[in-house]
Amino acid sequence: MQHLDKIVNFAANPIKDADFLARCKETLDNKGALVLHRFLNPTALTEIKQEGDENRHLAYYTSSNHNVYLLKPDESLPATHPRNRQIVSSKGCITDEEIPPNSALRALYDAPEFRAFLCAVLGEQQLYPYADKLSSINLHYASEGQELGWHFDNSSFAITLLIQKPEAGGVFEYVENLRDADNGDMNYDGVEKLLDKQIQPKKLGIEAGDLVLFRGRNAIHRVTPTEGNTTRMLVVLAYNSKPDISLSETARLTFYGRV
Repeated sequence: MQHLDKIVNFAANPIKDADFLARCKETLDNKGALVLHRFLNPTALTEIKQEGDENRHLAYYTSSNHNVYLLKPDESLPATHPRNRQIVSSKGCITDEEIPPNSALRALYDAPEFRAFLCAVLGEQQLYPYADKLSSINLHYASEGQELGWHFDNSSFAITLLIQKPEAGGVFEYVENLRDADNGDMNYDGVEKLLDKQIQPKKLGIEAGDLVLFRGRNAIHRVTPTEGNTTRMLVVLAYNSKPDISLSETARLTFYGRV
């Protein structure tokens, strides 16, 4: 297993420093998004990209229609209602079991220092991997025309690493606090305005090697379609706040094509 100092650019991101942790937490709490630029050392980034290129043939590709709430349609409402309006998402994905055992991604994911950093910034007591063999580390591929459509997350946080930026497109856009899920406020009017392009979303400037922490439960977000021949590669590092949790079999079949 690789040492963390071979993977993380500690000069730019001193993840063990108390002041740095406090600043990161404040940014995430206030803005709902934290981008740590140049998080990966260049050598580690190159190795991860090479792994992605070599294992791309293993990817499972999906294209799906969904509403922004990621829920089954409400038949009591018309198809044009923001609760039911259909959005397209398409991507390829390799799963945790296809990430090489000696990968820098696995060393980073398992590193106690990295998890301690995440816990401090996210306000979690402890983080655990998924109990199933597919869901903890995923590498996503978005070729030309592929995109992640507007949606709210079910989970309270997401952790991603951009590995390869496309020539154009592939831009992360979001609108913070567009709903209040915990209080049952779905804000259909606000969602309709966004889908009708009456609201201008914010954009995150993300480069290859950057780590992003994002709270997407109440912030609607998307990734615009990839443009050009360079595939967008993004790693999702997925954790749970409780042990022995698996992604549902339905979700695994949908995302990975197997359980």
